[in-house]
Amino acid sequence: MYDHIGLKVKSLEASVRFYRAALGTLGHVLHSQDETSASFGPPREPGFWLYLAKGQVGPGIHVAFRAPERSAVDRFFRVGVEAGGRVHGAPGVRSDYGPHYYAAFLLDPDGNNVEAVSLRS
Repeated sequence: MYDHIGLKVKSLEASVRFYRAALGTLGHVLHSQDETSASFGPPREPGFWLYLAKGQVGPGIHVAFRAPERSAVDRFFRVGVEAGGRVHGAPGVRSDYGPHYYAAFLLDPDGNNVEAVSLRS
């Protein structure tokens, strides 16, 4: 299933205000916020991210799919490139996200950022 979803927004302040209210009715909370991003989700499960857009919004959706192991991330990348995806980040550990965050990024035909991620070491 999905690991997380990220959306680019024109106004982070307005979007946080809206999502805090709307998602609060579903039990979601604001997990983090800085000048460029904010995250929401159930307690201890941030899975919905907002990113301040640099320019026009859309297309630009970022969807991350959870992979069961690193080899699946590698397969996602290889097969995705073969199917026409554009390289946006080769498979590897993203230590700035976490010590076991292994991911690959592709741009789909519409320019959306599609990620496969495994959190297993």
